[in-house]
Amino acid sequence: KEPDKMKVTLLGTGDSPGTPVIGCHCRTCQDARKHGWQRRRFSVLIQTDGKNILVDTSPDLRSQLLRLDIDRIDAVIWTHCHYDHFAGFGEFYRVQNNVPVYSSSEVHEDIGRFMHFMSYRRLEIEPYEPFDLFGISITLFDVTHPPLRRAHGLVVEKDGYRVVISGDTNAEIPAESIRLMMNADLLLIDAIAPEGYRLKKHMNAGEAMELSKKLRAKEVYFVHLGHFYPPHRIAMRKYPLAHDFQSFTFGEGSDDLSAFF
Repeated sequence: KEPDKMKVTLLGTGDSPGTPVIGCHCRTCQDARKHGWQRRRFSVLIQTDGKNILVDTSPDLRSQLLRLDIDRIDAVIWTHCHYDHFAGFGEFYRVQNNVPVYSSSEVHEDIGRFMHFMSYRRLEIEPYEPFDLFGISITLFDVTHPPLRRAHGLVVEKDGYRVVISGDTNAEIPAESIRLMMNADLLLIDAIAPEGYRLKKHMNAGEAMELSKKLRAKEVYFVHLGHFYPPHRIAMRKYPLAHDFQSFTFGEGSDDLSAFF
């Protein structure tokens, strides 16, 4: 039997309000309306051996899963307790019960205040200790996303391939996490705005690119993108911007990139 491939799909690459932003008529938001593109809120779908794993549960989750014809989620991983990363979990209501959800005790505690009406299996994971999901090794690591007491990125490994998702973070990532993030085949890194923006919670494009070079990633894409960038067709000439429903397949020698529009 051939090894099962691993497919990683970006369900949403936007920041908390998404693009276009409601009520905003900046150049980028106007371009998105005119040309029919958008950046949905952040979630990543990991698929292997017929199993579906979600990293974060975007508020746009219903439309994201319907677009890809996903009927069932086998596991969820939460990176932190901000609304745009967990609020879509309610889309499981009346569809699935007892979904296993993995995160640190602190993130579970914070999100649990909002999700008390949902039935799910809370599985506490200690950062820096790998755990297995359907033949994929996953390791949470700490990042810095003030004012939260704890937030995470993760390393996803299968058959020698490494995918690193930075999580929402500023540039002050702990040294232990930096060591774990090195030499990824694919790095998905928070870069909410172009260089020149001074940010407390996130990295700008300059910081993200500097960190990417330090980490020696083979392929890099910016995620958690705000409307601060120029319209996508223009910004992608300068920056490695990811787009919604872009996908990468590991185990067959080449990436499978979906169309943007």
